[in-house]
Parts: sequence; structure tokens; C-alpha cells
Amino acid sequence: MLSSKLAAPFFIGPVSIRNRVILAPMSGVTDLPFRQLALRYGAGLVVTEMVASRELVQDTAESWARLRSAGLKPHMVQLAGREAYWMAEAAKIAADNGADIIDINMGCPAKKVIGGYSGSALMRDPDHALTLIEATVGAVNIPVTLKMRLGWDENSINAPHIARRAEEAGIQLVTIHGRTRMQFYEGRADWDAIHAVRDVVSIPLVANGDVETIEDAEEILRRSGADVVMIGRGCQGRPWHAGVLAGHREPGRQEIIEVALEHYRMMLEFYGEAVGIRHARKHLAWYLDRYAPATSGADKAKIMTSKESGEVAASFHAALQTSADLAQCVQEAA
Repeated sequence: MLSSKLAAPFFIGPVSIRNRVILAPMSGVTDLPFRQLALRYGAGLVVTEMVASRELVQDTAESWARLRSAGLKPHMVQLAGREAYWMAEAAKIAADNGADIIDINMGCPAKKVIGGYSGSALMRDPDHALTLIEATVGAVNIPVTLKMRLGWDENSINAPHIARRAEEAGIQLVTIHGRTRMQFYEGRADWDAIHAVRDVVSIPLVANGDVETIEDAEEILRRSGADVVMIGRGCQGRPWHAGVLAGHREPGRQEIIEVALEHYRMMLEFYGEAVGIRHARKHLAWYLDRYAPATSGADKAKIMTSKESGEVAASFHAALQTSADLAQCVQEAA
């Protein structure tokens, strides 16, 4: 039975969010086409891919592409950086270009991000991290939120300390991924450990990590004491899944095929054909892994390597259309 809590609205500052299931920001995944589909199918809130603050201020094309909302509301923009000046200036640009909420990334574990002393590297220096938080909050008149991990490693679990100070600095929601940076995505997220943050903040708390099913979503809320759940990798290959956790219906077999093909077309339109084909490959692979795992190696290779968009679409469609696994998945969901 779906918890009514997941379907209930809540607020981030003055911004109303329609339910309590948020699609996690994932670099290289939650681009505009993915977010459009997730919001259409019922996600409570979607977040941009991580936007590098300095690059946005310096007007790079990639940062502006990540910033785009195409009218999605509420529009939540995640910023990353290591210097207060660039974070504040980028927050102003985002707000001036339609952002309703700014999220500060202090959770990304990627080497290229922490190598620049951004993302979860900021958790190693809470005093410095607070300068970024204060500068961002002070730069805009929209809510600012914070996403982080439990700590850098098991010997430095400082999320409660940072969260308490962040709330005092004006942060209006905090998200905790239940792993340390050094765990990357290995092992299981520690949902119980998130509760230590609940004990020290009164702002909305979002719990993240290893959520796949409605049962997972209910359990992470119970064990963490959080108000809201965030789902990331569990939506790969099914952009509608956040909405399903919030109580919306699971799409049927033909609708899954139609959405997957529409997703591919949207990516071609967003990036242009040559770049779109390359960016779409991981998404097509996720759809195949979930719904057509028996696709032959030759057919999958054609989908993953062809530079002709029509050939990719035809082969992808055929793989899904003939998949017995897709029929089984839909039957089990029903």
C-alpha cells in the first residue's frame, strides 16, 4: 500500500512541490529531455544536471544547456563550485533566468569534481563550505537547498554538523545521500545514519540512496526520519518511475515503447543528430537492460554503434517490440 506521505505536497520555502518524490540530479543523465518526461509522468520535482558555477558565469555553452528549463516548473538548478564569488554570481544568473530554487552540490564523488575541491570535497572543510552557502543564500531571493553525503569517509561523518550550520545560514532543505564520498556507490546506503541529520534540523529533509521500489521509498522515510525521498539510478531506463513512487500509474507495454522512442527523438532534437545519437546510447542501453535483456549482441551493437538515427530507432523499436521480457515486466507491474 502506497504511503499517503509520498503523494502529499510540501514546501521548499514558499515554493509548493506537488509530491514527495524528487528525481535526483545526475550528470549526463537528467538533461532537459529526461526531466521533461519525469515531470510529465508525475515526479514531484526534477533537478538540473550539475552546473559548474564558474563556467556559467563565463558563459560556456554546456552550462547554459544544462540551465535550460523549457518552461518546467518549479525549476530547480544545481550549482557546483569551490569559491563563494562564482557560486553567488552563478546563483544570480540562474535566478534571473527562471530558477525557482538553487541547490548546492556538496555530494558529487567524481574524481574530476573533487579534484577541483568541489562536490563532496567541500565536506572536508566545513568552514569553507559555509562561506559558499552564505554567499549563495545572500545572492538571491529564492530558496537555496543543499545536497551532500554522510561525510568524506567513515571517520568523518559530519553531515549533521554541516546541516545544522547550513540551516542557520538560511538553507531551506537538505538532501543526504546515505553513503560517504569514499564509498562512491558501493555497498548499501545507510538509511539509518541519515536520522542523525533529522535530529538537528527542522527544515525539510530528503533521503537518497538505493531507492528502487515503493517499499524502499517508504522504508527510507521511516528509518531516516526524512520528509521526502530522492531517487536517482532507479529511474535510469524508466523516466516515469519517480511518478510511480508518488502514486501515478505504471505505463503499459506499448506506452513504454512509445516513451522510449519519444525520449530518443527528444534527445536528437535537443542536442542535434550527431551529438544526440552519442548521448542517447546510455539511455537506450538502460531501456534494453530493463525491458529487452535478451536482445542479441549483433542487434545491440547496431543500436550502440550506428551513426544513422533512423537505423538506431528502427533497431531499438524492434528489440523492444519483440521482447518477451517487456511483456513479463508489464504483467508483474500490473
